[in-house]
Amino acid sequence: VQLTHVTRNITSTASHSLEQNGGSCAMSLYRNIVWFIKGMREYTRAGHEAASKNFMDKDLDMSVVGRSFMITGANSSIGKAVAMAIAKKGGTVHLVCRNKERAEATREEIVRESGNTEIYVHLLDLSETRRVWEFAEAFKKEYTSLNVLINNAGCMVNQRELTSDGLEKNFATNTLGKACYSVYVLTKCLIPLLEKCKDPRVITVSSGGMLVQKLNPTDLQTERTAFDGTMVYAQNKRQQVVMTEVWAKAHPKIHFSVMHPGWADTPAVATAMPQFHQMMRDRLRTAAQGADTVIWLAVSKTAVETASGLFFQDRKVVPTHLPLAWTHSSQEDVQVFIGQLKTLALTVRPSGVFS
Repeated sequence: VQLTHVTRNITSTASHSLEQNGGSCAMSLYRNIVWFIKGMREYTRAGHEAASKNFMDKDLDMSVVGRSFMITGANSSIGKAVAMAIAKKGGTVHLVCRNKERAEATREEIVRESGNTEIYVHLLDLSETRRVWEFAEAFKKEYTSLNVLINNAGCMVNQRELTSDGLEKNFATNTLGKACYSVYVLTKCLIPLLEKCKDPRVITVSSGGMLVQKLNPTDLQTERTAFDGTMVYAQNKRQQVVMTEVWAKAHPKIHFSVMHPGWADTPAVATAMPQFHQMMRDRLRTAAQGADTVIWLAVSKTAVETASGLFFQDRKVVPTHLPLAWTHSSQEDVQVFIGQLKTLALTVRPSGVFS
């Protein structure tokens, strides 16, 4: 019933927008509506349950003893579920978290349930890009191996805020630093360590929201346009997809992937999108369901049989653009975007760091 109601409204609103504002407005509305309808069908708990009927149990039936995993945002929800699953398989797990008490409590719980003591806590606010540089350099000096980096942490700030480095917080966290933690800087700094290890992988947790956004390389910190936290978050997630595609070409020794966990019931969603959470609460995926594809990408042999740089949902490759969408980027825009990331990252690089 809700879907029928939404579809009716879409048709009439799109028609009105086309008449009043031209094709671009109607097409933008179309993208958002198609994304929502697609989400109602695939991103919810029911979507995961339907997809899981085709999962192969043997893909996750393995030990990862001797392999090292770093997970950002690992003290709750999807990140915690991933950490627990990997610990139970014997992997060494590095929990990168912002809150000391929650992180330590998570470590104790994982050790207790898994019997694995190779669980380490690292305190870091990934929106503070300078700290990310320092952390990554220190990690490379202390640890000799890292097989898998999982960029999971994320945030959605509904008002424009600046970090201590003077960067817009959503961007600093989700792109330069992964949504309250770091993607670009952390990944770039750790690539040399990853390349030295066997079967290295980098997985970034994105969002289906990126499907309604085209890469905007000219306003990375939302200085020239009206600030909408939800759309800024979606733009950051599009940026993560583009970064993954670029890294996959530049670093063929590493298997890069980006994934959509579906619409999961997380504290972040409840806080940042209360109306959406209230409306969809009974349909949202559990943290374990949201974490499933991350775990699969991190440990299974099947995952790395696919090409590097692809976008996944429910253990399969899915398109990064909606039908008829004009969200594709030119190579020039991608190069401008990557160039700006490098420049911004270097402006907050600590002295003496040359990665």
